[in-house]
Amino acid sequence: QVRLEESGGGSVEVGGSLRLSCTALEYDVSIRCMGWVRQGPGHEREGIAYLSPRGVLSYADSVNVRFTIYRDKDKNMLFLYMNSLKPEDTATYYCAAESRYRGGCDFSTFTYWGQGTQVTVTS
Repeated sequence: QVRLEESGGGSVEVGGSLRLSCTALEYDVSIRCMGWVRQGPGHEREGIAYLSPRGVLSYADSVNVRFTIYRDKDKNMLFLYMNSLKPEDTATYYCAAESRYRGGCDFSTFTYWGQGTQVTVTS
């Protein structure tokens, strides 16, 4: 049974950094698209970064330059490095993945989700 388990969330001051981790169980992170999706209070879910098995990266404008998605194939984990955090980055962050590679990545096709990890940015 596929499981995605996030960790690394917490409370951080404006301008600070955090690294989120996603451990994939019964799932190979190297052969399908994976990404990070967040949902802030009163907001809809927002896909913020994905990584294809071919190494294609994509970031939402809201996090571009500040966030970096990274995959460790040896550890079978996905990471999200978050720098220069802002109060508007406060959200629950989810690791998500598709069930099969379709040649390109699209958040709407991601069928596996973790339980989420909370990130709170304080001013």
